[in-house]
Order: sequence, then C-alpha cells, then structure tokens
Amino acid sequence: MSAWSLPANTGILFILEDYCDVVVANPKYVKGIRGKKTDKKDSIWLCDLHKHGLVPGSFIPPLLVRQIRDLMRYRFKLINFKSSEKNRIQNSLTVSNIMISSVVSDTFGVSSMKIINHILENPDVKDFDVSSMLHASMQGKAEMITKSINGNLTKPQADKMRVCLDHFDNIEKHIANIESVILDLAQPYLPQIELILSLPSIKDVFTAIAIIGEIGTDMSVFHSSKHLCSWAGLTPQNNGSAGKKKSVRDSRAGVYIKPLLVQCANAAIKSKKYPYFKIRYDQIKKRRGHKKAVVAIAHTLLNCIYHMLD
Repeated sequence: MSAWSLPANTGILFILEDYCDVVVANPKYVKGIRGKKTDKKDSIWLCDLHKHGLVPGSFIPPLLVRQIRDLMRYRFKLINFKSSEKNRIQNSLTVSNIMISSVVSDTFGVSSMKIINHILENPDVKDFDVSSMLHASMQGKAEMITKSINGNLTKPQADKMRVCLDHFDNIEKHIANIESVILDLAQPYLPQIELILSLPSIKDVFTAIAIIGEIGTDMSVFHSSKHLCSWAGLTPQNNGSAGKKKSVRDSRAGVYIKPLLVQCANAAIKSKKYPYFKIRYDQIKKRRGHKKAVVAIAHTLLNCIYHMLD
C-alpha cells in the first residue's frame, strides 16, 4: 500500500503503521496558499505533493523507542512534582522559622528528616536532644541545629507538611516503579546504552536511556550529524536576506533532549579527567558568553553520540 501523509501528532498513525508506510508531516512544510484553502483543496494539495515526493516526513522512532520515550518523559514529570513538594515543605519550614536548611547540606537527608518528623509528631515539645538523630559526621553541628529548629510550627503548616511528605513518599514509589519498567524495556538497547555511558559527562543510566528514547538508535534516519543537532534545536538558525543576517537564535525544537544535553554539557565542562570540553568551553565563552558556550558543548556531545551509534 502506498504511503499516507498525515498531520503531525496524529493518533491514527499507531493504527496504520502495521499496514502501510505512514508519513507524518509538519504542516509548516505542506500547507496550502493562504486564502485559497478548503478541506477538499487541502486533501488534493497533500496528495499532489506526496505523489511527487515533496512531503518531508518527520522522524518516527520504532514502537519500543516510543514507549521508552513516553515513560522517560513521565518520569521527568514525576521528578518535577517531587521537586515541587520539596519546595513546599521548605517553604513551610521557612515560614515557621525552622532554618535547618542553613546548617545542613540537605534538608531531606536522613538526619534532617528524623528531626522534621519528630517535630511533626511532637509539636508541643520545644526542647529535645537532637544528637541521637544525627549522623556521626554531623555530631559537631548538634548545637547549631538545635538553635536552627527553635521556631514556631503552627497546626495548619504542620498539616500541610504531613500532606506534602506523604505525597513526596508516594511520588518516590511511583518513580521507582516507572524506572523498573523502563529498565525492562531498555534491555534490547544495552550495547548502545553502554556506548553513551562511555562519554565523560554521562554517568547515569537513565540519562542514556532518555537520549535513546528521544533520538532512537538508528542514525540513518538523519541525513547527518548536523541534521540531528538541528532537529534537537542545538544549532543556530540560518536566517538572512539581502546580505543581512537576521536572528540566529536556537530554535524551539528539542523540548526534552535539549535541556538534558545542556545538563550533560554543564557536567562535561567540570571534568578534570577529560579536559577537552572544558578547554573548548573556555574558548567559546570568551567570545560568546556562558549560555552559548554550553549549548555549543551540548552540540558537540550530540555529535559524538551520533557517530558512536552510527
């Protein structure tokens, strides 16, 4: 059966992909002339373009990669929810003048949570010994911690914190469940995951899985590494007219993969064992500033990943 041209992000794709060659097209590249459009004329126009091979198909990863992508994006949302609950709990502590965060490095560490839970369980007890709740390395801070928790936790704030902590624990359980499913799905791509993990700035297996979930493992779908980097929104636009260069800011593409690679780039420029990225970053930063230099390093990382998977 011949290929069909469909609007982008259409659910009918998943029904037709087993029976015919489906082309998911960006409307930007196939729309008709403004003022001369009807549904019927649009259909004829799409058929005419496709008949002559003028409909550029969007990247459609295989089903398994799409499933991994969907779960990884959901995991990302859950992590955001978890961070939001942390911020709400921290806000309640600050409002209640419990400034334990100014003494300990992690408010949600084991020792800190023991103290916070004790305050919630015994709101009327103002003076208690925190030494038994502290890790050995924190015993020297016992007096400072005692002073930092000398606040006034009201009942509404305590009730809010209990709800937030309960939600926080549930989110952690959901993240663990999602991660176990993702690891099972990613088993066929273990060789590619190991390749990506060999890059100096990528140490977390879920970061490697997220990258595979976004770009897949078959690099033949992209014309070149430049095409992949442009698809991910990591290259300047080519925008000029009459000899004048207009805005060349990065496109809005790569909503998920671009921030991920920028995080990896920030880690890469801090690596002392592999100084190449740091040297390259410093060279670009002098001329273009921090943000553009980090995006350039992210572009380099994606270029490396393309050639490693090719």
